[in-house]
Amino acid sequence: MPQPPTKVQIWFTQDLEPAFSTIAVMDEAGNRVDLGDTKIEAGSQMLVSLKPLAPGKYKVKWHALSVDTHETDGTFTFTVVGAVTPR
Repeated sequence: MPQPPTKVQIWFTQDLEPAFSTIAVMDEAGNRVDLGDTKIEAGSQMLVSLKPLAPGKYKVKWHALSVDTHETDGTFTFTVVGAVTPR
């Protein structure tokens, strides 16, 4: 059975400035469910670890500053579904 994600990863086309690039993940009530440990790996991959997630809808907000000073941000959502009971 699929498990809820343990991290959110976003890839960019340019290398990022770690001090100015962040990801925040919130549940439907607006509570943060990430561990606040945004990291930049391989220069252009940003990721953050997640607390154990219950079924529900989650919103990801990200902000990125590339090494050439281009700023961008955005949001997207994902849903964790409950376990399906076999019949």
